[in-house]
Amino acid sequence: MVPTIQLDSKSPGALEFVSRKAGNGIHLHRHGLTESCLALLDERVLDRQCLAQCLTAYGIGKEILSFGSIEEWRHQENALSISAILLNVGSRKVTDARTGSEIADLVNEAHPVPVVILADTDDLEQILKALNYGAKAYIPSSIRFEICVEAVNLVLAGGTFVPASSVLAQHKAIDTTVDMARPMASVFTERQEEVVQALRRGKANKIIAHELNLRESTVKVHIRNIMKKLKATNRTEVVYKLNEMFPGAHLLGRSS
Repeated sequence: MVPTIQLDSKSPGALEFVSRKAGNGIHLHRHGLTESCLALLDERVLDRQCLAQCLTAYGIGKEILSFGSIEEWRHQENALSISAILLNVGSRKVTDARTGSEIADLVNEAHPVPVVILADTDDLEQILKALNYGAKAYIPSSIRFEICVEAVNLVLAGGTFVPASSVLAQHKAIDTTVDMARPMASVFTERQEEVVQALRRGKANKIIAHELNLRESTVKVHIRNIMKKLKATNRTEVVYKLNEMFPGAHLLGRSS
């Protein structure tokens, strides 16, 4: 018999210790629930016990069976059906071959039961890798506990969860990279910038038109708009003002 933490149904916040055989795992139970449960896999004893207790106390609506490893879960002696598996990888990286293989094997073995990854990092590369292995959610430890519970409920309902903050952070990083690649983006359109770079090289309108696959008349329109934006009166003044405004800008565009 293994000691189990059991919630008393008469007092939702109270805990009482009971003895119940549940393999090597800790079985948290609230009376009156349906015969299904969540399996929590975490090699860190204190972390998994605390999380299991919090999930139960929060009222997630499922019994929690916690195990120290996937192998321990495989040898469980419990007849309850499992609704989802929560695998806490902690500080380990999903991109590491061993951890990735562990997740992929668990997903295949547990199918169609969904697998949720809990981790200390919210790096988008780790998140995408976990989803690629078949996980239905990636929950970083940086999010609030109530969001964690809602994410698990979303998966139980058939959905997929990823932290929006990680996606937005990556989006900002991409925007920054684009801005660095186009230092004049705040002033000129992409096509105007191509014409600007050609002007800085002293190329004639015919050459610019040929290299950019434009009509010469279209090049002239671009040049007029560029001059208007810079308040320049001729091509020489355009180049002079560009050098003052963007002294560190690399000369991009096609070479002749």
